[in-house]
Amino acid sequence: MQTTTMRSLGKVLVLAALLGGSAGTALAGDVYVICNSGVSLQAADARDVFIGEKGFAGSVKLVPVDNSALQADFLAKVLKIDAAKYAGIWTKKSFRDGANPPAVKGSDGEVLALVKSTAGACSYVSSSPAGVTVVGKF
Repeated sequence: MQTTTMRSLGKVLVLAALLGGSAGTALAGDVYVICNSGVSLQAADARDVFIGEKGFAGSVKLVPVDNSALQADFLAKVLKIDAAKYAGIWTKKSFRDGANPPAVKGSDGEVLALVKSTAGACSYVSSSPAGVTVVGKF
């Protein structure tokens, strides 16, 4: 159990470091929240998915994935929190519930490939892509 806790803590610390690096980024264009084509969500559900409060859409287990290239915009426009608050939410969830923060990919291309190929995957990109469900534009 101690090893699992240490891994979770390590993931939270990596997330915090990534978030800290993008905290000063100015808001750019639109943010499109996307999911695998087998997922049906409302735009209002996006916040709950990424803060770990919504784990299923019907019978499909949701797999949130952060996009480090767009994270600052996503946090500001969709979650309406800053990087420190986001990292804090996941630190608490890690210790309290044993939950892991979303995996992190580095670009729209990486995110899109993962979302298309992973059942239940949800993320965000900077333009509206084909082959996935667009949950909302922010």
